[in-house]
Amino acid sequence: MLTKDIISKAEGKMKKTVEATKHEFSAVRTGRASASLLERVQVECYGTTTPIRQVASISVPDPQLLIIQPWDKSIIPQIEKAIMQANLGISPSNDGKVIRLPFPPLSEERRKELVKLVRQMTEESRVAIRNIRRDANEHIKAMEKNEHLSEDDSKRAQDEVQKITDKYIKQIDQLSELKEKEVMEV
Repeated sequence: MLTKDIISKAEGKMKKTVEATKHEFSAVRTGRASASLLERVQVECYGTTTPIRQVASISVPDPQLLIIQPWDKSIIPQIEKAIMQANLGISPSNDGKVIRLPFPPLSEERRKELVKLVRQMTEESRVAIRNIRRDANEHIKAMEKNEHLSEDDSKRAQDEVQKITDKYIKQIDQLSELKEKEVMEV
């Protein structure tokens, strides 16, 4: 395997880690209503577990309210149960046709807890990227040890892996900073 292949595979994995981090951050509740908060909610209906988006339409009529309109009104209780089990800190209410999720403003204490959660997710993503770097460097060193690569080429390849690592860790840090700012907004 060429060093270019090792480096491009590592970069691809790092890109996926950044995308996964974005996805995780979208599920962290801020003071505003966002349909992305319900992405992980799974509803038990018709004998299977189904993502909420496949059984209802979700709209955001104003910044403090989500409205869930199930296509089949008979599954409203299951949707409410799934939302409660998702532990979003929001109490659903229904009128027999739609479910309303009012978003109360976050307390200062809750905002700080969410910032801690974001920082924990950020650190996990950084560790994942560093693990990808370590794996790539181990492949490069193995190639050097097996005399498929000169010492200079090995050093250059490891430097390239480090540059890519720095780039993606910086992206994760920027995403984290934006999410923290969003969470702390009143």
